[in-house]
Amino acid sequence: MAGEARRRRVRAWLRLAGVRTVGKLEHIELALRHGSFARERGGESNERLEFLGDSVLGFIVATWLYETFPTLTEGELTLRKARIVKDEALAVSAARLGFDDAIELGVGMRNAGGTENASILANTFEAFVAALYLQFGIEAARKFVLDQHVARVDLDPLALVDPKTRLQQYTQAHALGLPSYDDRGEGTPQRPAFTSTVCIDGRPLGSGSGASKRAAQQAAAIAALRTLESASGAQGIS
Repeated sequence: MAGEARRRRVRAWLRLAGVRTVGKLEHIELALRHGSFARERGGESNERLEFLGDSVLGFIVATWLYETFPTLTEGELTLRKARIVKDEALAVSAARLGFDDAIELGVGMRNAGGTENASILANTFEAFVAALYLQFGIEAARKFVLDQHVARVDLDPLALVDPKTRLQQYTQAHALGLPSYDDRGEGTPQRPAFTSTVCIDGRPLGSGSGASKRAAQQAAAIAALRTLESASGAQGIS
């Protein structure tokens, strides 16, 4: 994305954070500079901002959860926080907002599909939150995080349970035996991909793919749950 187009995109993000008066944007611009770009061109990357943004994001989310759900236990709050701040969720919000077009990546990383890398997108989102905090204060960061990310994350109790755990609970309740996973690595080191097939008593029930073994296994578990629930006529798996 060219410089002026990037600045227009950034100004749109700032409006979403409630920022109307914009001066120099050195922190914001740095938040969009990946380490691969800095190594090729020289200068600083967004890694320090990412470090700060992780804590700022965690503080905003933890405070919101504490105030919004006064009856939940520590464990229940922790489950919801983990779902909100995990890389996969942050990457979805970053891509929806157009971070993938605005990130400055090195040539090699861009050619390797870096704009679609969930970790890079999530880290850039965290760096941007830190930049908002440093340049415009905690309220701007809070508004952006709550309106543009937290409000769009599914916090339904069923969705909070790990799909692999749900599958194991189902198979144990119906005396079907324990699930086993057959994982296959694909892709490249820069753009890893995995496929997993879950079997019960040697019978394949579902397959899934993801950027990590864990993500692929979770997708496979969801597919298996749908197969089992469909066969039994039950509802509620999503």
